[in-house]
Amino acid sequence: MKLLTLATVVVQFLALELGNLTAQAQDSFLGVKGGVSIPSLVGGGGNEVSRDYKSRLAPNFGGFLDLGITKRFSMQAEINYAGQGGTREGVQPITSSLPGLPPLPTGVYYYGDFKTKAVLNYIELPVMAKYRWRADRGTRFYGNAGMFYGHLLNAKTLTSGSSTIYLTNTKTPLLLPPANQPLPPLSFKAETDIQESLHHNNVGFTGGGGIEVPRGRGYFLLDARVSYGFRVIQKDPLNGSSHTGNIVVSVGYAFNFHK
Repeated sequence: MKLLTLATVVVQFLALELGNLTAQAQDSFLGVKGGVSIPSLVGGGGNEVSRDYKSRLAPNFGGFLDLGITKRFSMQAEINYAGQGGTREGVQPITSSLPGLPPLPTGVYYYGDFKTKAVLNYIELPVMAKYRWRADRGTRFYGNAGMFYGHLLNAKTLTSGSSTIYLTNTKTPLLLPPANQPLPPLSFKAETDIQESLHHNNVGFTGGGGIEVPRGRGYFLLDARVSYGFRVIQKDPLNGSSHTGNIVVSVGYAFNFHK
């Protein structure tokens, strides 16, 4: 709640400051939108813990101020709930301790064949410049680009599946004496809170475009954009070197509050 209050104050401040530029009767809008995010953890480098993540589906929704400066140009400030993260399936390092097995040196892992879903949820505050290719009363096309600040709300990994234990990512089995038999499959079903292992603040680039269809005192919109976080999200390099990134497709409606 404190974060939402802070975000509201920031948006109100932007509205007051940028609203001074709309004194020449340019249209300004207040809107809401929601849609589907396709996030993935980008990068990971050569770190086995964070590489090979694929995209997943997540919600993305919020509100925005579209503050007119000229007929074609405006500034848009938003507050959004943004799902981030990704999925990984197949042979991968086991980062938690395994009962009955000796610990390995730092940076060395046992392996298993299972599925991991990283679920990261942020409040994001984008501020973008927006340009419309048409400024009449018909359907308008636009492009936008800018920066965002993100604050991590929560983060967890969900693992599932079962597997024997391997010594390498090429499935060299761990054999137990005296019969030199592999371990029976172990269940990897678990939910792990990883929030404290990640940086809570992020900044990055966002931009895209869309279509506005005027209706009543406002417009309906179809928006598509991409974003990329500049900061490596892991605090400890041993846990990886991933960046947030996503594609978002959303629909919404904005109401003209200036007239």
